[in-house]
Amino acid sequence: MNPLSQPTTKASSIWQTKILRGACHLLFAFGIFALGYAGIVFADSHIYQAVEIQKFERTSPPPSPRILAEGDMLGELQVPRLGLDAIVVQGDSTADLRRAVGHLSESAIPGEWGNVALVGHRDTFFRPLRDIRVGDEIKFKTRERSFEYVVEAIEVVAPTDIRVLETSTGHDLTLVTCFPFHFVGPAPKRFVVRAREVEAAR
Repeated sequence: MNPLSQPTTKASSIWQTKILRGACHLLFAFGIFALGYAGIVFADSHIYQAVEIQKFERTSPPPSPRILAEGDMLGELQVPRLGLDAIVVQGDSTADLRRAVGHLSESAIPGEWGNVALVGHRDTFFRPLRDIRVGDEIKFKTRERSFEYVVEAIEVVAPTDIRVLETSTGHDLTLVTCFPFHFVGPAPKRFVVRAREVEAAR
């Protein structure tokens, strides 16, 4: 064995140890940052929801129909059996969906003929939908009035399947979120809940 190779091997081992230690420190710091960011986003969304629900319950109906702008509050969505209770805003931007459920602006407004389409993240406001069933009651409260729907169908579709967002000839409600619920990263499917307004509630 060449004695000159021993110092080289030792130096190489020391450098490998330093590199591994540095990588561990970097990953630890990244983990702390990710947890901190997730905590901030979580707190921001829940504070926003609490404040907006209080404002919504205290606000009187407007004297005339409003023209909704991006980010305006549309109402409050509830699925009583699942404990789902979330503010709905106009639009589906990243900022909107971080704080609330989003209403697709091309779809109908509650009370209009057509399909009211709402989208939400599977890891926040729409996570309870993993346990929804056909026949479940859904409530949508606006400043003008309350609407009640009953779930008629649940399906999983491809992200490109936009037929679920098409208009209808009735008073329908469609909830859309990503699927599977426990998937890590961008989910490959969409979870769709279709409901029909209860005539007696009109």
